[in-house]
Amino acid sequence: MPLLLQLALAVAVAVAMAGTATTTTTHTRFYMHDTVTASASGGGPAATAVRVVRGAAAAALPGDAVNRFGDLYAVDDPLTDGADAPSAAVGRARGFYMFASRTDSALLFSATMEFTAGVHRGGAVSVLARDAILDEVRELPVVGGAGVLRGAAGYGLLRTHSFNATTNNAVLQIDMYLTV
Repeated sequence: MPLLLQLALAVAVAVAMAGTATTTTTHTRFYMHDTVTASASGGGPAATAVRVVRGAAAAALPGDAVNRFGDLYAVDDPLTDGADAPSAAVGRARGFYMFASRTDSALLFSATMEFTAGVHRGGAVSVLARDAILDEVRELPVVGGAGVLRGAAGYGLLRTHSFNATTNNAVLQIDMYLTV
């Protein structure tokens, strides 16, 4: 077989194989329950977000009597398939968020979302993002995956489903779009 024909055949096979590479994009919706203040009666959920560093008193955020620039919270928040706390658990979000802006309510949010149930059971994704908590929709870039989500890429769209200004407790809706 002439060399030119062999080369053309090799290129054709390589192109055909590249076109058959399988990637799957999935969408999943879940809710993150960030409980900063436990129920005063003791009957409610325990705190899942704890302030571990307090920002300087001179660094109070405009319009926010509770949080300051530099406040750092460690989180171990439940992830559920519905917005209500008793909804079926699908995992945990573990990481931290820090008030990282001197002028507005914006966080640096870093967490690994570990899935213990559902279609992504046995997998985890890590996110690292600026979270402008007063914006209607925020984007969370996925920076990696593990387990059944090893090599995952994608993003999450985060929306505040509910927020209690007295307790700072929030329920966040997350629509995650992943390519594995």
